[in-house]
Amino acid sequence: MTSKGESEDAPVRVAVDAMGGDHAPKEIVAGAVEAVREDGTAILLVGPPEAVRAELEKHDVSQLPVTVVPSEGPVEESEQPALALRRRPHASIAVATNLVKEGEADAVVSVGSTGATMAAAFFSFGLVKDLERPVLGGPFLGYTPQVITVDMGINVEARPAQFLDFAAIGVAVARSYAGVPDPTVALLNVGAEESKGTKQVREAYELLKNSNFKFIGNVEAHEVIQGKANVVLCDGFVGNVMLKTAEGLAEVVAKDVGRQLLAYLPMEDAQRIGRDLYRKMSVLDSSGAPVLGVNGIAIVGHGRARASMVRGAIQSAVTMHQTGVINAVKQELAKVHRDVAQV
Repeated sequence: MTSKGESEDAPVRVAVDAMGGDHAPKEIVAGAVEAVREDGTAILLVGPPEAVRAELEKHDVSQLPVTVVPSEGPVEESEQPALALRRRPHASIAVATNLVKEGEADAVVSVGSTGATMAAAFFSFGLVKDLERPVLGGPFLGYTPQVITVDMGINVEARPAQFLDFAAIGVAVARSYAGVPDPTVALLNVGAEESKGTKQVREAYELLKNSNFKFIGNVEAHEVIQGKANVVLCDGFVGNVMLKTAEGLAEVVAKDVGRQLLAYLPMEDAQRIGRDLYRKMSVLDSSGAPVLGVNGIAIVGHGRARASMVRGAIQSAVTMHQTGVINAVKQELAKVHRDVAQV
């Protein structure tokens, strides 16, 4: 979504929910400023002007493409997202997504309420044709950046037929965003045999086996981490458990490695190695996760994100815009629905 007069050489414009997250607006503003300075991104910071400008004054942004867009405060994690957005249409995430809808921004980033970001993206952008619900997907492990997992949290009770949509979305993201020309697709299961798993998974296996995807069968969790398939399919319940397990393990391992290295390295070096290990193990923290299946780019980051993580989420939004992920998803979904209609 771009405005009619936008030049192809113009910087990518990202609307940032300045009020979302545990450390808003301080860390959000700092991360956005980093993205402008280091990456040349144009930023629209959305939030109450007084609060946002108070943080901007701590940085020299006089010559930088940073705009403050007035809004109210955030949708809190404790609120019911859809209801909160209807009651408060000027909440920061609602205003931010609307900037994309109106062509004033190319993407939106928030590290606030995941549910609110997904709901705002759904209300503002709408769903891709023939899709029942959006999905949360993308890489979740830095060691395997070309493994796309779908779904990671929205469709906690997916019907077997939805796995074809998951596959289409995953393949589109793997090709356009991760640069995999001919992605393999697999179903996450408790064993490699076709007979393994729940009734839902077994039925999904049959649909995928008879599809035009490059389906390689079932994979177990350790094979996901080893990169056996480019696109790994599961319902949102299982995917979110995988995501949160990786996140928790990353935190524990990074702290332990950093602590043990103190016996051999200066504290600064030990902590740096620990932080690098954490980023490689937990992609959501370092680059956020895209809401897929909506007609616009929306990136959800971790609520405890600091400046570097906010910048990483903004970089993901820029890459998604530049690689044409939305059009790729539309094309792949249209193809799979044509195939189903012809059966």
